[in-house]
Amino acid sequence: MEFWKEHAGLRLLLIAVFFVIGTAMVIGGWKMTGQLAGLGWMLLGLVFLLAALAIYNSPFGNAKRKK
Repeated sequence: MEFWKEHAGLRLLLIAVFFVIGTAMVIGGWKMTGQLAGLGWMLLGLVFLLAALAIYNSPFGNAKRKK
């Protein structure tokens, strides 16, 4: 995916935003002890953190496939 290699600024911005949102959601859900909604917040925060990791790794995934 050449898009992420060409737009490094956008990639960095998305990673930072997803990381901050995901971390805030995990911590917010952790503070909701004893409530099922807290687990939902934590799982959604985990999705944001994994999305940030996927965006970070996306430019490096094609190097393996081209060989």
